Amino acid sequence: MSSDAREYLMGNAGTGETSAKNLKAFKKWSIVPSRMVKTETLPDLSTTVLGQTVSFPIAVAPIGCQRMFDAEGELASAKAAEIECVPYILSTASSASIEDVAKANGDGIRWFQLYWPRDNDLTASLLSRAKTWGFSALFVTLDTYILGWRPSDMDNGYNPFLRSDSIGVAIGFSDPVFRSKFKSLHGVEIEENYREAAAEWTKTMFPVSSRGWDDIKWLQENWDGPIVLKGIQSVADALKCVELGVAGIVVSNHGGRQVDGCVSSLGMLPRIVDAVGGRLDVFFDSGIRCGSDIVKALALGAKMCLIGRPYIYGLALGGEVGCSHVLRSLSGDMELTLHLAGVESIRPEHLNRSILIREDEL
Repeated sequence: MSSDAREYLMGNAGTGETSAKNLKAFKKWSIVPSRMVKTETLPDLSTTVLGQTVSFPIAVAPIGCQRMFDAEGELASAKAAEIECVPYILSTASSASIEDVAKANGDGIRWFQLYWPRDNDLTASLLSRAKTWGFSALFVTLDTYILGWRPSDMDNGYNPFLRSDSIGVAIGFSDPVFRSKFKSLHGVEIEENYREAAAEWTKTMFPVSSRGWDDIKWLQENWDGPIVLKGIQSVADALKCVELGVAGIVVSNHGGRQVDGCVSSLGMLPRIVDAVGGRLDVFFDSGIRCGSDIVKALALGAKMCLIGRPYIYGLALGGEVGCSHVLRSLSGDMELTLHLAGVESIRPEHLNRSILIREDEL
């Protein structure tokens, strides 16, 4: 992995305050183990989200440009997700096409993450391709209509979408509507002007202007599966999602990569969970690094945790095998943590806030 790629992966918004808060938030909660809980087996880790039963309460978070970290990129991580029985979320900024990732993921559960273009014809094309290739749910990222202030990338003058090898633009370059519109606008095929095409696709994914709540209706009319809104950090926004009737939300601050100095994702999780009251599925990401982190997030009310940077570390070190190792290790760590804490399953009657205590109360 190049130094530029490493800085891109490790970089955060501004001073890194939000990212640091994400990690620190987990240390504010401690697990209180129970003894003499009679069990015959290891804890049951299965759960149901978006109407689908899954073996583990984790999913592979959408991260783009994965060929920066491994030659196979998303194809390797998609294969690993299928092998480990973990749902896979494909980023719009993928360095492999929707179709190729679906083939690599085989019979795995897969969901599509949308960086929402302003062009509805193009958005409809992306959704149609995803649906055709077995992506059963749509995760819409709300917090990245423009990239955050990331000093490490600016210091390096690094933008992966504008590289000569076209990392992060594969979904756009393989889209018939994008190709047609690019040719109409520039008079040439994408292959004749890669640099301009890459810039055009980057502006398409990150258009600067943001959508409004009234735009969700268009998505609901053009996607016939579950819709999950990613990037929720306030109770008010979570309640708006309930009002709109979406299937789920992701309590997330993009791993601290978008807004510096904002609330920790875990800090807001219990407030949001209490507010929505089970009326939609609550996913969580930002700051998970180990099995006990997953346990804490689930105990605070998340139904599933999205794993981000850790699986990319595995991908960078060992490709598909490295990615599998990280997913398997996180699941195993979580399973043993639950078992040794006397928690029989991840069902709410067993795993809830009663197993946690705030360290500042001790």
